[in-house]
Amino acid sequence: MFFDRPDSGELAVLVHLDLSSGQEPEDPREFEELVLSAGGDPVTMVLGHRDAPHAKYFVGTGKLQELQALVEEHRAELVIFNHTLSPSQERNLEKALKCRVLDRTGLILDIFAQRARTFEGKLQVELAQLKHMSTRLVRGWTHLERQKGGIGLRGPGETQLETDRRLLRGRITNIERRLAKVRTQREQGRRSRLRASIPTVSLVGYTNAGKSTLFNRITGADVYVQDQLFATLDPTMRRVELDDIGAVILADTVGFISHLPHKLVEAFRATLEEAANSSLLLHVIDSAADERLHYIEQVEEVLDEIGAGELPQLRVFNKTDLIGMAPRIDRDDDGTPVAVWLSAQTGDGVELLFEAVTELLGEAMIEGDLILAPTDGRLRARLFEQHAVSAESYRDDGCSTLSVRIPQSDLMRILSGLNLGFEQLHWDGEPPEEHQVAGNF
Repeated sequence: MFFDRPDSGELAVLVHLDLSSGQEPEDPREFEELVLSAGGDPVTMVLGHRDAPHAKYFVGTGKLQELQALVEEHRAELVIFNHTLSPSQERNLEKALKCRVLDRTGLILDIFAQRARTFEGKLQVELAQLKHMSTRLVRGWTHLERQKGGIGLRGPGETQLETDRRLLRGRITNIERRLAKVRTQREQGRRSRLRASIPTVSLVGYTNAGKSTLFNRITGADVYVQDQLFATLDPTMRRVELDDIGAVILADTVGFISHLPHKLVEAFRATLEEAANSSLLLHVIDSAADERLHYIEQVEEVLDEIGAGELPQLRVFNKTDLIGMAPRIDRDDDGTPVAVWLSAQTGDGVELLFEAVTELLGEAMIEGDLILAPTDGRLRARLFEQHAVSAESYRDDGCSTLSVRIPQSDLMRILSGLNLGFEQLHWDGEPPEEHQVAGNF
């Protein structure tokens, strides 16, 4: 498996073809960055054009001869295609080139294997690898593809390949069972946050857009940050406090990429569900990237795939320091924030992000002077616990007046716990409107 990797960078010949099919072409520059992120050492890139892939070798016979010469010239150990190869194409190429051949999916899986740090992350990567490799097992077992025979070697009538596939299916089932348990635990955590009315804000975006840098800037955490693709793999969550909102859970997620392999989307569904169940998505965009519009489209596609396409979203254009733009908030015709321009590296504009998130997450706020009798001590204590009281004064009749500002949901939860109704509260002057909305939610 890919976990057994050599320590030094492997000399690699890269192959990128422009195909005349309707599918959007991959980016050769991004492909090279992926290889570097995997620890490879690209020696050359072979470019070409075909109307359709060759059935046997993906490339034509002329390009195959060119690849054979380059592999021999550079003594390359690996040939990597910026495309998805069929198992038979991979085997035929390895036989012709006499070195290992890897496709785009295998390359991304290799990077994920290196980045996985938590137990859950390693399980997810292994599941994706096993599903990918299950169709390619034959290349490793061709020398054993006959039934066992001889004294003491008579088995259950299986070839070695069949035995290995059976063991592989058992391992996949075992990992899926353990990940289902992780998914259940995550669901329990989400339900408990829902009961406590703590919203979740997830950072999503194209890989290397600066999500982890922004996450560290906001939370003061020490998440691994590197200028490479897929620097973050394991999800990280932190609790932050926002003015007028209170506690918010901020989640940093794995970056997306063009044509993200479905095996990875399936394997990381437990992690991506965190984004799919968020109150708000912060779509982090590299404002300095030439292909930023394409990257935005790719992220939107993955969000639709995981069921998060309809969630409220705020676009965060990062790296403004690289394009010399001042931080700002973009609003729609109703005055609602739709985008924030900032630099996570320098911190310029982060306060504007707080302002926009507060507006978007802001809900019905109850604000007014509440009159409490001496017997309302429990209600008074709950309001102080929620930091909802800005001032308190006492009247001649023994009652107290509290200047209160509190989200409607928090007040209703307090009243429900005390078996009180909103109509039972006494206010100094005009009662505040019960559904005074200060945001979109």
